[in-house]
Amino acid sequence: MYPSDVSRCRLRLALVGVLVLGALLLTGCGQNERPTSDSSMPRTSTSNPAGTTDEPVTLTLLAHDSFTPSEGILAEFTAQTGIGVRVVRGGDAGALVTKAVVTSGNPEGDVLWGIDNTLLSRAIEADVFVPYETVHRADLDPVAVALSPNGEVTPVDSGDVCINYDKRWFAQRGLTPPLTLQSLASANYRNLLVVPSPLTSSPGLAFMLASIAEFGDEWTQWWTTLRDNGVLIVDSWSDAYYTHFTSASDGERPIVVSYASSPPAEVIFADPRPSDAPTAVAALTCFRQYEFAGILRGTKHEVAAQQLIDFLVSKTFQDDLALTQFVWPINRTATVPQEFIDYAMRPENPLTIEPAVIAARRAEWLDAFSEVVLR
Repeated sequence: MYPSDVSRCRLRLALVGVLVLGALLLTGCGQNERPTSDSSMPRTSTSNPAGTTDEPVTLTLLAHDSFTPSEGILAEFTAQTGIGVRVVRGGDAGALVTKAVVTSGNPEGDVLWGIDNTLLSRAIEADVFVPYETVHRADLDPVAVALSPNGEVTPVDSGDVCINYDKRWFAQRGLTPPLTLQSLASANYRNLLVVPSPLTSSPGLAFMLASIAEFGDEWTQWWTTLRDNGVLIVDSWSDAYYTHFTSASDGERPIVVSYASSPPAEVIFADPRPSDAPTAVAALTCFRQYEFAGILRGTKHEVAAQQLIDFLVSKTFQDDLALTQFVWPINRTATVPQEFIDYAMRPENPLTIEPAVIAARRAEWLDAFSEVVLR
């Protein structure tokens, strides 16, 4: 939601420079953690959950690689609260969730940013988070809030995983780009599509779920056709986009699974800036993603972590999201810059699947995908 794979190593966030959003069960974009300090050390003391310490607090915020807020914005939180924030980035949302599940109750940080609705049930089942209801709850998108009715996590942004295509590639050949999922099965697009694997990539998982939402029980038949039509499956979004996609590299595939926010990122980070985006989105192929942040169970700084959650969904931080992380703010009082609106596409009727259904059938679906596509 928009995401290395998580994805998105900078596409959702800095597409041609290194834009961002997958180990759903492993890793998606960056494999190595890159600790960075995004705010100064606290200037005043803050209490722990017991409310008894005079020691200054520095929270560790675990995030995927596409978490790239404006420089200094977390320092505003420190100035307001006296609480420092150290950001540790560690790959795709899938990789984050996998590690959070393994370390549940004994976390490597205090707050986690970037778990999405395709992975949320897995973390909740593993009792990863401490429930908390933010003071800004009334300002948040109610659809997103309803996805975590018990408050285990707080929604922070939304975006869409969609088919993207290289406009110039198709124009030069006088060909019509694919506009629906069904059209991708056509022989016209043989050997043209690259997809990150749902086994190792958050957007890859979202795309698989899009096919299930679209085709129901016949989704594996559609994937069988794609397999026979030469679809290329790779481990991560970054590999798909920056190695194989013709618009972003010297790749050979003009169709890629990416984000609805990829076109504005392509424009905004290009030098010189083009008058139009070189890529386009097939609106009928999009799957809606919501991202969440949560307090990790076992943190020694629960009260401070609550204050950080409140800041992450405040208007101040949410106003920063569109042009730094290429996602839509979840706080309805936040503003979105015109340049993002001009180039981003927001599908009116995105494909969705209820998190409870994903939870119940995710493993079954992934096994079926492996059997059909990867055998």
